[in-house]
Amino acid sequence: MTRHDHTTPPMPPVPTVPRMPTEELGPRAPSDVLAVALDLAARGWPVFPCVPGAKRPLTRHGLHDATTDPDRIRAWWARTPSANLAVPTGPGTVDVLDIDRRPTGSGYPAFRVLAEAGLIGGARAVIATPSGGMHVYFPGTDQPSGRAPEHFVDFKAAGGYVLVPPSVVNGAPYQRLRHRPGPGRPLDWATARTLLTPPTATIRHPPGHRAARGASVAALADWVASLPEGRRNNGAFWAACRAAEEGHRDLRPIVAAAVRAGLSELEAHRTVTSAQRMIARTAQHTPATGTTRGRR
Repeated sequence: MTRHDHTTPPMPPVPTVPRMPTEELGPRAPSDVLAVALDLAARGWPVFPCVPGAKRPLTRHGLHDATTDPDRIRAWWARTPSANLAVPTGPGTVDVLDIDRRPTGSGYPAFRVLAEAGLIGGARAVIATPSGGMHVYFPGTDQPSGRAPEHFVDFKAAGGYVLVPPSVVNGAPYQRLRHRPGPGRPLDWATARTLLTPPTATIRHPPGHRAARGASVAALADWVASLPEGRRNNGAFWAACRAAEEGHRDLRPIVAAAVRAGLSELEAHRTVTSAQRMIARTAQHTPATGTTRGRR
């Protein structure tokens, strides 16, 4: 059997997040699931039961039935002692970056991209999932849930839910691997999605400018400066990618143009830097084709 290690790399560490004590890991008895449910509820996290060994809610209204009422929680688990434990994501609990791992691919490369861009540093905990993926917990927000299926990544926030330890799916438990005390910092999903999405999926042909290779930094900056609200971040990212692909290193004109268009200086610098990093990584992993482009 041929191994494809490039699609299933080992789980990368989350910076500064220490490992939990060993007693926090591993499957637990049904009574322990109830104990965890009551503990979460006492901390203000509403919970609800899911089908034993599965992710499907046991209650009629699913996550909308979630509660912190200990009597109701005890009644649920008295009725189904082996039920899995779930919490709604979003305000009041956590937002969750769901890194999947399948035979067809893995979300770990995308996770590394986000980590290198500085978007993961606010994580509060890391949970190993039964599939070999992981859930990365951030402070809950009212951001909508989202998906990046081409990168094997989901974002569970307002309107979503996740199973939590010690739930079990297909005989394998959810396990808490790392935890960092303190408030943490939310994940900006819009920025993460923009970083992961190929630029051409957002802007294929900038109006008034040629999208062909060879575009000058000045021409790209001129186009960025004209972008309306709602297209500035993605447009600056696209333009910086095009410039970086052409070998240009000084992208300060694009940063300045993005600021003129309405982005903050911090946003503009972060967007352009993320584009440069992405193009550099792509170049490192692109096989030689037999032709060599000279340096400019």
